[in-house]
Amino acid sequence: MPRTADHEERRRQIAGAVRELISEHGLDAVTVARTAAAAGMSVGLVQHYFRSKDEMLLHAFNEVSAAIRDRAGERIRAGIEHRRPIARVLAEALSEFVPLDERRRTEFRVTRAFAGRSLDAPALAEVDTETARRVREDIARAVHNGKECGEVAPDLDPWPAAVRLAAVTEGLATQVYRDPAGVNGTPAAELAESLIAAELATVFTGECRQYANGA
Repeated sequence: MPRTADHEERRRQIAGAVRELISEHGLDAVTVARTAAAAGMSVGLVQHYFRSKDEMLLHAFNEVSAAIRDRAGERIRAGIEHRRPIARVLAEALSEFVPLDERRRTEFRVTRAFAGRSLDAPALAEVDTETARRVREDIARAVHNGKECGEVAPDLDPWPAAVRLAAVTEGLATQVYRDPAGVNGTPAAELAESLIAAELATVFTGECRQYANGA
């Protein structure tokens, strides 16, 4: 009997094949047969794990959304470990949502394809909505923590700030995807860093008492 780890690995393998197909050919190119071929599996094995194409797509959307948030979470944990100011840590975390390299460009294309389909697919819409909600919650938590350590003014409401920061990051991601070389001679990575930093500076206006000397 295959171990649970084997089952999870196969599900991840199938999700990876779906992402590859969407990235290269678009969401409409995804079929069970093509996914099986891309994953190096039989159609029957793919159908063993996913009863329908919609179920397979839903799992793939969850996987790619979780992967992006996990990387952002790793940035946050590393920042805490190295005692960096919260604004700097949040800037690094938000950059994971901007398509500045091939992996993130692939993820952006995949998540936008799913977001478009979610307009008519309630299950996909739920994943899209929940992902956005969790990102806002993470940002709001960072802003709240900034208030406690002195980086954020005590009377600032974290939630409007979180919505604004999420909206700026999402819009920036779209702009960078359209023009990966940058704008008016400014490389995309430099542009993204400066815009995120400028937006964060309107929220994180103080200096962290706890990590004032962070590297």
